[in-house]
Amino acid sequence: MAGVLDTVNQRTRLVGENRLEILLFQLAGPQYFALNVFKIREVLQLPKMTLMPDRHQHVVGVIHLRGQTIPVIDLSGAIGLHPQKADANSTVIVTEYNQSVQAFLVGSVDRILNLNWDTVQPPPRSAGRSHYLTAITRLEDMRLVEIIDVEKVLAEIVPFNTRISEGLLDMELLEKARGREVLLVDDSPTGINQLKETLSQLDLTMHVETDGLRALRRLQAWAEEDGKLSERLLMVITDAEMPEMDGYRLTSEIRKDSRMSDLFVVLHTSLSGSFNQAMVEKVGCDGFLSKFQPDQLVEVVRKRLERLD
Repeated sequence: MAGVLDTVNQRTRLVGENRLEILLFQLAGPQYFALNVFKIREVLQLPKMTLMPDRHQHVVGVIHLRGQTIPVIDLSGAIGLHPQKADANSTVIVTEYNQSVQAFLVGSVDRILNLNWDTVQPPPRSAGRSHYLTAITRLEDMRLVEIIDVEKVLAEIVPFNTRISEGLLDMELLEKARGREVLLVDDSPTGINQLKETLSQLDLTMHVETDGLRALRRLQAWAEEDGKLSERLLMVITDAEMPEMDGYRLTSEIRKDSRMSDLFVVLHTSLSGSFNQAMVEKVGCDGFLSKFQPDQLVEVVRKRLERLD
């Protein structure tokens, strides 16, 4: 089973080409769910697990793996389905999000699926689990695959901090930032809320889009109205993984258009830093920032404002 991810390092070339690879798995029933391969460290049979007192209701225990103590999360229960029993035959998917490592208890792992982002759609608003999904797609036989919003799952277990540390919000920064416009692009409501809660402390004016294609169309419309966008927008802060168009392709399209090519673009993602640094250089982002780091976010804004002096 662990061999399903043996070639993951060879797959990084797909990112930046508006493509992704997802790992298909099932929970308690026949429905297919998925996670992005690039956030997965390994898939294995559940090792010996230790129970912890006073743990969160969806944390079934911890495992010790390669020198790390890793919480095991019942993913089925966490997204509102029937809780899943952990036993010697259980499978776990070990992932890394926002510089933290956790294992998700699942029913069975199926295979890796290679997709274009334009075949991935936002979840329908009527879906019962829609608030735990970032996107959906379909298999060749038209069976639905639900891509889980892991950021929301983790935020409900360990709430993320959005407050800027005291001392970073000096009057000079606040005066420079007040009223400046930024475009936030993220398909996860949790990601958008974190950005808004942090940046609102700088009194910035925020515009929001939920995928790269919508963001590009808004930028193009603004460019038709106002011409040079860098005089209007302080920056674009974009997620990497989104339906329709990912953040890498969005950045590439921005750089191709002379009306917006000098926009300041920051990649704001839960993917690993070393991988993203290479992609930042490839597509021309001005910076990379791990999600849910409010102090680092405000420092990016400060440095951008300093460049305008």
